Amino acid sequence: MKIKVTITVWRTEGGRIVNRIIYKLWQDVPKKYAYQLWQNPEVAKYIRKNGMFSDDEVEDRVFVENQQFDEHGVQYFPIFINEDADEVFIGVAGLRPTTENGVFEFGIHLLPEFWHQGFASEAGQHILNWGFNDLGAQEIRAGHNPNNHASKKMLTRLGFNYVFDQYYAPTGLNHPTYSITFDNYKNN
Repeated sequence: MKIKVTITVWRTEGGRIVNRIIYKLWQDVPKKYAYQLWQNPEVAKYIRKNGMFSDDEVEDRVFVENQQFDEHGVQYFPIFINEDADEVFIGVAGLRPTTENGVFEFGIHLLPEFWHQGFASEAGQHILNWGFNDLGAQEIRAGHNPNNHASKKMLTRLGFNYVFDQYYAPTGLNHPTYSITFDNYKNN
């Protein structure tokens, strides 16, 4: 059975309601967006040691995202904004399953032209709300490349607390790792 999900978050602008961020499934969007994001050297340098994804690695990533949705109901969703009545791809935001029940991994990757505009924080709030309130998560964890200072600011702004550094093989670096529990989220 194929499930279609579109999450639309609304905001007001000048007294009227407008779409701000639209979440879709990888199975419902062209793969060109995956290539556009993960083969962008400014994005990939924070995710991969060599700063690039091959075509096969992008294909594998989309396959895994779809598989995670089919099996666990979560993925790093492709996200879009409305710009002059057109949907513009800006990146991904979502959750991944972990081996622990009720615990998810949080992640956001944006195209560079959408950095420092509040999209990561806004999408992060939506994903945390969805994870805790709709999925019943007890804890959500996140990590970031130690050279990505904007990600650190975004995670702490969202209420994540630093836990420890953890080696991340794809970059060959120790990544700061953060956590937010349901109790901390609802009290934040």
